[in-house]
Amino acid sequence: MANQKIKIAIIDLYNGEENQGMRCIQDHLYEMDTIYERVPMEYKIYDSRLKEEDAGLDHDIYISSGGPGSPFEGVGQKWEDDYFRLLDGIYNHNQRSDRKKYVFFICHSFQMMARFFGFGEVMKREKKSFGIIPFNLTEDGKNDPIFSHLTNPFYGADFRGWQVIHPDYKKLIELGGKILAMERELAAVYVEPAMMAVRISDEIMGTQFHPEADPPSMYYHFRQPERKVQVVEQYGEKAYYDMILQLENPVNIYNTKKTVLPGFLRNAIENLAELKEVV
Repeated sequence: MANQKIKIAIIDLYNGEENQGMRCIQDHLYEMDTIYERVPMEYKIYDSRLKEEDAGLDHDIYISSGGPGSPFEGVGQKWEDDYFRLLDGIYNHNQRSDRKKYVFFICHSFQMMARFFGFGEVMKREKKSFGIIPFNLTEDGKNDPIFSHLTNPFYGADFRGWQVIHPDYKKLIELGGKILAMERELAAVYVEPAMMAVRISDEIMGTQFHPEADPPSMYYHFRQPERKVQVVEQYGEKAYYDMILQLENPVNIYNTKKTVLPGFLRNAIENLAELKEVV
């Protein structure tokens, strides 16, 4: 079993938009390939939203990316139908198979995850979130095998025009799911905090922030003149300079980057390769 190749799918939901997220996800996979050099692995990118590429069920690990726009704009489109059919196939596979499939959802994908599993209400934010933001761990988060290694509060890169709020606790209990982290700063005084991290099972989880975010590349990206103009126009000058200040002292976000997605990948790889201890 240890010699069986682990197949990884990166599901690209960026819809052709320029981003750093896809490179950062691949960097994490390169790191895992180095750490677990005796475990054969391969990955493939599926441009699901723009090119309607379907990853299918022939993979062991899935990482579904962030992306722009509304999590509802794919309703009635082939790519969304294929995406939800894939999630249904993975979930049903895990109910009956000992060799589980692992899925991690990021930001836009987290909102799609919430739509699929129905554990909360997906709605537009009154004010867009932009920057390096502190989040609170829940009691379940403090005891989670991955999130327990974060500080409380911890920091994450958060760029959202949408949010998942109003947890459906009955549905979460039915699924065996847990809320791991919550928003600290409300989008509006009449709206409760958004869920920022949810675990559906040992194998399926997601974050509404970007755990893959890399401070140096973010700093370079947002220091470009055209990006600065775009951010200031959309979010205001204060939000822009607050984020740049955080990126110039990136200790907090580094802790999130080295903990969340690597923790998920380590757990998946070690279980799939039947490793009893860290290689």
